[in-house]
Amino acid sequence: MNRNDFEMLESGIIYFDNGATTLKPKILSYATNEYYNHYSANAHRGDYDISLKVDTMYEGTRKKVRDFINARSSKEIIFTNNCSDSLNKIIFGYYKNILKKGDEVIITKSEHASNVLPWYELKDELGIVIKYIELNDDNLVTIDNFKACLSNKTKVVSLAQVTNVIGDKRDIKKIAILSHAIGADVIVDAAQSIAHTKVDVQDLDVDFMAFSAHKMYGPTGVGVIYGKEEKLNNMKPIIFGGGMNATFSSDGVRVYSDIPHCFEAGTPNIAGVIAFGSIIDYLNNLGMEKIEEYETSLKKYAVKRLKEIDNIILYNGNSKGSIIAFNYKDVFAQDLAIYLNKYHICVRAGNHCSKILKEEIGVKNTVRISFGFFNTKDEIDKLIEVLKNSNLKSEII
Repeated sequence: MNRNDFEMLESGIIYFDNGATTLKPKILSYATNEYYNHYSANAHRGDYDISLKVDTMYEGTRKKVRDFINARSSKEIIFTNNCSDSLNKIIFGYYKNILKKGDEVIITKSEHASNVLPWYELKDELGIVIKYIELNDDNLVTIDNFKACLSNKTKVVSLAQVTNVIGDKRDIKKIAILSHAIGADVIVDAAQSIAHTKVDVQDLDVDFMAFSAHKMYGPTGVGVIYGKEEKLNNMKPIIFGGGMNATFSSDGVRVYSDIPHCFEAGTPNIAGVIAFGSIIDYLNNLGMEKIEEYETSLKKYAVKRLKEIDNIILYNGNSKGSIIAFNYKDVFAQDLAIYLNKYHICVRAGNHCSKILKEEIGVKNTVRISFGFFNTKDEIDKLIEVLKNSNLKSEII
């Protein structure tokens, strides 16, 4: 799909590392250059034409994000630096102020570090209890196992919609129904889902959602917080400065701006946010349902082909996300990644920022393939051809 839009593919690389960051279509650099070359003024409070244009374009992206995830209001969309930044601002700006000793937060051992480490901090500071949903034999979350983790002390459920190693696509809508029934909030890390499936925050009924632009073909340095308006009205800023205050005086009295601007202190990544708007248009034109259908077919095909190789150990052949984690018997994951690079095949190797997942799958490092809509079955065939090389081990050693 639309391979001609990606100039980097002209070099002949096979890029299977979209879970780390996606390649960027030409429209992104065009939109970025358009800002820098033609109206690169600052956002907000300007009283001249090009500054007003910046405001229109910047706030226009906020409206596009609102519509892309079907939020109720643009007030519910906050721009940040990345998904990790978003999760930290949610956890420390909201939940640090309402959780108390003994309150339970539910996560899993397959979460990204940015959805684990902030909770560890609150455990140390507040005495909250962290509970892990037990994963099944396929390393996936089941509703039954989730129910078993719930209690009358559960206050927050914080999960990735799709995990970044196993590619576990969770039933967030059902999880939200069960959580809200006992008065618990739901936070969703959508970093690995937002570019691969249609996301509707009203249908899912989540309280907060976080994601990054760079994992959905957009610029680095732009993240998003979605929060229900009533939640955001009670969330506190954790970064202070220009742009987020209405007034302050020398006696310490201050009034902060209304949401969402009270959470966007300092000069934002204006070029990035504006260019991000062009990417949302681009994805809408492609169609998220079409993207998901195509990537699902790639995942199924790749799993089938990998199973042809006796030395391949698959860790998530039954997951629904467009991610595959595997190892080659008796070959260190990063050695295999370096070997594949000789054939211009780009994969990720390591623990992928999920350092406690090893307690579930029994290995510290894996090789990860993560698909984008520009990938093809021919590229998968090339990967399989290299992995079937009978001299692979000796060539690596």
